[in-house]
Amino acid sequence: MTGAEALRQGARRLAAAGVPGAADDARLLLAHILDVPRHRLTGALAAPLSSEMLRRFDAVIAARAERQPVSQILGRRAFWKHEFRVTRDTLDPRPETETLVEAALAEPFSSVLDLGTGTGAILISLLAERPGVRGTGTDISAKALEVAKENAYKINVSANFLESDWFMAITETFDLIVSNPPYIALDEMGDLVPEVQKWEPRQALTDEADGLTAYRAIAAGAPAHLSPGGRLMVEIGPTQGAAVAGLMRAAGLIDVRILPDLDGRDRVVCARNAP
Repeated sequence: MTGAEALRQGARRLAAAGVPGAADDARLLLAHILDVPRHRLTGALAAPLSSEMLRRFDAVIAARAERQPVSQILGRRAFWKHEFRVTRDTLDPRPETETLVEAALAEPFSSVLDLGTGTGAILISLLAERPGVRGTGTDISAKALEVAKENAYKINVSANFLESDWFMAITETFDLIVSNPPYIALDEMGDLVPEVQKWEPRQALTDEADGLTAYRAIAAGAPAHLSPGGRLMVEIGPTQGAAVAGLMRAAGLIDVRILPDLDGRDRVVCARNAP
């Protein structure tokens, strides 16, 4: 069987399973198996595939048909300017989170704390842009922290990683605190696509309540862990802007703003510690 024939069969199988973008996903997965860049795949399609290549391609198509995210199958996801290792223990970095990175980089900072770091994508992206900045990432998942450490090593940034429930293990203050916490309300979990609902770590998605539990803890603890005038920036769900902004004002933070993502949806709430 040639690569082209295998690709057609794989795409049909994914489409039958209800996978959105079946043809594109099949191309990505075949390029992965053949270890060629996606833009060079066409040149490899006329050649026959070995039985081992066919077996491996069948396995990844089967995984995708079960709605496992492509990033988990490949083991990596592009975010900002780098590729990050991802596993089932980490939330998949998403393009809309780059809104938070871009906004954080708009002002200088000499230290940054990333609460619930997951893959470390936010923290590592910031540190790669600001050599010499002191960075710390926390997570309650030891397995996620191992992934973050690997990503930091691969991207050649230095960071400290701590197992911590929000601020519990934090004793220092920072110029910048960032977070993409679990913000999906329990009653919204059933609406998620299978790729998220079945495959991503539940504790990184929902607080099993109203979706605001993490923001209450972060807003309450931020003033004591921010330098005077330091910034707090959190990603939110598109309907949570007013509620999260209210939590920050109630905690005594100032200059509270809600920033949109590229689709115009509320995506980041930022505030500043009192001088």
